[in-house]
Amino acid sequence: MLHEKKKSFPEYFLWGASTSAYQVEGASLLDGKGPSCQDVKKVPDGTSDLTVCADQYHRYKEDIALMAEMGFKTYRFSVSWSRILPEGTGAVNPKGIQYYNDLINECLKYGIEPLVTMFHFDMPAALDRRGSWSNRESVDWFADYAKVLFKNYGDRVKYWLTINEQNMLTLCGPVIGTLTIPEGTTNILKETYQQNHHMLVAQAKAMALCHAMLPKAKIGPAPNISLIYPASCNPKDVLAAQNYNALRNWLYLDMAVYGRYNDLVWAYLEEHDAIPEFIEGDDIVLKSGHPDFIGFNYYNTTTCTWSDSMEAAGSTADQQSAFDIPGFFKGFKNPHLPVTEFGWEIDPEGFRATIREIYSRYHLPMIITENGLGAYDKLTDDGKVHDSYRIEYLRRHIEQMQLAIADGCDMMGYCPWSAIDLISTHEGMVKRYGFIYVDREEFDLKTMDRYRKDSFYWYQKVIATNGQDLSD
Repeated sequence: MLHEKKKSFPEYFLWGASTSAYQVEGASLLDGKGPSCQDVKKVPDGTSDLTVCADQYHRYKEDIALMAEMGFKTYRFSVSWSRILPEGTGAVNPKGIQYYNDLINECLKYGIEPLVTMFHFDMPAALDRRGSWSNRESVDWFADYAKVLFKNYGDRVKYWLTINEQNMLTLCGPVIGTLTIPEGTTNILKETYQQNHHMLVAQAKAMALCHAMLPKAKIGPAPNISLIYPASCNPKDVLAAQNYNALRNWLYLDMAVYGRYNDLVWAYLEEHDAIPEFIEGDDIVLKSGHPDFIGFNYYNTTTCTWSDSMEAAGSTADQQSAFDIPGFFKGFKNPHLPVTEFGWEIDPEGFRATIREIYSRYHLPMIITENGLGAYDKLTDDGKVHDSYRIEYLRRHIEQMQLAIADGCDMMGYCPWSAIDLISTHEGMVKRYGFIYVDREEFDLKTMDRYRKDSFYWYQKVIATNGQDLSD
């Protein structure tokens, strides 16, 4: 659809950016914090551990001041479960409570709305030892944790996100370091989707709790949505793309919004004897969530073809790489799309297509909770970072988001990844995303000083003009 007139972003539009606790805070075992699964995992060879990260725990005031200088309307960050509840349940850590009180208050001092993610890949290690999401008790663990958050921060936090990228926890958990499969498991697929079921029930409980405890607050899910293209107009490829979309995307949003399993996914699980077990009341809980909006992370689209093979599937590479499921779909490299230095395809038009598809299916306001370019940024001798490639990436995506608004989609905010350089999930410090450069290397902490990249000043102008001026 061509539009002769550009439609403006809403006046209330929430411009900001995102981080996660385990990737940015550091202070991994300080002030009463218990270890999370991220703190005890074996990090990939050649990458930093998570002990210091960007040290935001000690430098949050400086970082929030820089975000305010950019003009942020919101800051999306996550709470570390094990900083609040060191054992995952039971005793609350007062220093953890105080840290997030201070962080929230610092945001509000500058008029920045906190957008709080409750769980971002960091299950407390104590709960990991008890089976993590494989344990049915995890539903209540998460609900009790949610109550602590709502009780302590609900007077100031208006916007909440439940579980970051639950679909990635399910589809490529081993890459992220988050999937715990009990020893002796014979049907790994069934076990994986049983854990996924527990997360879905936990999320619905948390959303219902939020509405009950904080009637003026808004809450939503935050999956990673990557619209799937068929590799050709061959009808079989179209069927394969429907399969892939259902498994990667719609399962999670169908459940969050409607409280029911996607039919294609249910048929797939049934075929492989992997139907999750419900206990009495699960069906009622799943329909009780009622999100107020949809948050989603977008980096690129994916392409697939039909799969006639029933041979065992290969392993997944990472969150944004296509993969195969025999008899369901087969990943395909899209020849029309360029890629980043780290091999992720770049598809701004796919961003618009993804927004349109989500809105046509669910008709809820949407906020982008991640979107960004990881690159090998370099700090010059005079303290500059010339990241024109990031500006171009973000500009093209914002342009497409604005076109989606003209298409009739309801967008409430944009929070690219990331506000500040941090430790990438499985590629370390070298893969930088931030508007703010942190002076450290993979193993050399150097000064940890903050530097404004060129993209910092560009995004500052974008926010000041409410998305009207996207020029360099």
